[in-house]
Amino acid sequence: MPSSRPRKRFAQHWLRSDRALASIVKAADLSPDDRVLEIGPGTGILTRQLLSAARSVVAVEIDRDLCAKLTKKLGDRDNFLLLQGDILELDLDQILQTLPEPFQNPNKVVANIPYNITGPILEKLLGTIAAPHPHPYKAIVLLVQKEVALRLRANPGSKHFGALSVRVQYLADCEFVCDVGAKAFYPPPKVDSAVVRLFPREIVTAADNPKQLETLVKVGFSSKRKMLRNNLKALVDRDRLTQLLERLEINPQSRAEDLGVAEWVALSNSLQLAPVNLQS
Repeated sequence: MPSSRPRKRFAQHWLRSDRALASIVKAADLSPDDRVLEIGPGTGILTRQLLSAARSVVAVEIDRDLCAKLTKKLGDRDNFLLLQGDILELDLDQILQTLPEPFQNPNKVVANIPYNITGPILEKLLGTIAAPHPHPYKAIVLLVQKEVALRLRANPGSKHFGALSVRVQYLADCEFVCDVGAKAFYPPPKVDSAVVRLFPREIVTAADNPKQLETLVKVGFSSKRKMLRNNLKALVDRDRLTQLLERLEINPQSRAEDLGVAEWVALSNSLQLAPVNLQS
């Protein structure tokens, strides 16, 4: 059992499975040239392995006590740099550009992230439909709640396919690496976990109006039980939308989860919504 006690307010769960650690490191496919960003290094169990395989590791930790302990453990490593702060509050892009040369502009992210802020972290790392990350990472390997992993990788029509699926798949390819059971952590979380690997890429079919697409997806998934034309009636007349769906060869009775990313883009590109409707 680790000497540091996990704190509930930071949603800390220490990974203690050698098998899971090996899967994460293998998925990262690190080389001596890679510069890694780690979020929430905790006790440093993953950090040590990253330091042995990569050129450098920049770790961001919110817990001041853990930062002190990590500095004692790993502070003598010349390829390790620790930042204390909230990953969601830091101007990370600006900070990373001003660090000493070996730590500037990491090309990979490897992390066991707090599950309660998975969505905001994904947005921090990938950007949004309207504002993709200006300097995409080569690969992002994350240990996340299994339910989130299934949503990231889901296909249209699946019960797991949702707004998060569309937003992430618009910007990146996602692979499901492996399951990680609750017993792999201390203390065990109430849910199972999984390792996923994201590959940010050039947008396959770009939206003419990315902000409009963002709004359509948000409103379209606002009530998954309803047909899409009912969810979007505040933005576009139902009859007009029905005609448009038929022209795009999309079933007018479709629900939001029935449309893949390409169909969402096609729908957005075929609409000219009034600016007032795009306010979120």
